[in-house]
Amino acid sequence: MIQYISDAPNAPKAIGPYSQAVVTGNTAFLAGQIPLNPATGEIVGDGIEDQTNQVMKNIEGVLSHLKLNLSHVVKTTIFLTDLSNFQTVNSIYEKWMNGTRPARSTVQVAGLPRGSRVEIEVVAVLEK
Repeated sequence: MIQYISDAPNAPKAIGPYSQAVVTGNTAFLAGQIPLNPATGEIVGDGIEDQTNQVMKNIEGVLSHLKLNLSHVVKTTIFLTDLSNFQTVNSIYEKWMNGTRPARSTVQVAGLPRGSRVEIEVVAVLEK
């Protein structure tokens, strides 16, 4: 059975024809989050720090709706428009993950939606 999630209240609504998350079996695949304020739909901050923190808040919003938290995350992919921001993003990410160390990939991309500097997608398991 596949469940499409598009109503997580503490995360931005999808800005295209996709779901905030898809749950199948015991796995949740979250769409990539950019630093949108869920209330306004606008990008939060210009700097990588503010944007990364907002992305992590948005991920938590979707996970919380699924009755999960960041400790359920088993894989992340981080997309950066400038890989020179890697250390800053890594430091913020590490604080949010609070000791959880999922598998991860980080790549530099030419651009992200709405001029965002960072996007993060995650895969989480429903059981620990």
